[in-house]
Amino acid sequence: MTTEVIPSIAMVVVAHPDDADWGCSGSVARWAQQGSKVIYVICTDGSKGSDDPEMTPDRLIRTRKAEQESAGRVLGLHKVVFLDYEDAMLEPSLDLRRDLVRQIRRYKPDTLICGSPVRTFDGTGYLGHPDHQASAEAALAAVFPAARDRLTFPELLEEGLDPHKVSTVLIMQPSVEANRWVDVTATMDIALEALMQHVSQIDPEGAERNMRYWRKRIGKTIGVEYAEAFRAFQLD
Repeated sequence: MTTEVIPSIAMVVVAHPDDADWGCSGSVARWAQQGSKVIYVICTDGSKGSDDPEMTPDRLIRTRKAEQESAGRVLGLHKVVFLDYEDAMLEPSLDLRRDLVRQIRRYKPDTLICGSPVRTFDGTGYLGHPDHQASAEAALAAVFPAARDRLTFPELLEEGLDPHKVSTVLIMQPSVEANRWVDVTATMDIALEALMQHVSQIDPEGAERNMRYWRKRIGKTIGVEYAEAFRAFQLD
């Protein structure tokens, strides 16, 4: 088990409201308790995630933003940034890459968390959301090399945003073997409370059961009750 380093500033880039709270909220809560400044960057507007025939995209956008802001308060986030790309239509475009570089240069995280850009087939009940892969690919391309290179997106220099080098990248639900674990036993209840704010998206009983199961299964690999696993890359 790698010795944990608490980031001074951390950024989490995901596709939808609730993705980060499913994936890494125990770690985020742990870091926030220890003084980390944590920023969530949500790439899409969340406008498609409802089976309710009476729901409209505009109302769902407002609802999901409010839910994510509420979850952020539970976790102690510094900021939630919404990029407002259309849900279910996300691509790892140059526009998205530039928008993520803008946030990286603005907030200067030493650690960035994102999902995996690779579709995986772990289990038999979930195929993965294409927005997840798109946001992850764009995030990794933004970290390296775009955020560090002065001559990439020179218009950001005109906004006063100088290059920034992210030191650590952590990939949630990695497609290859994890090499970094965070003991989230002490913050599991906070992580669950954050997830429960996403009322429009979850069945509370099922969500708690699944989240505890996943974290407990990971925890067994390092001898703790609950843990989160990542593939870590050190870039400095």
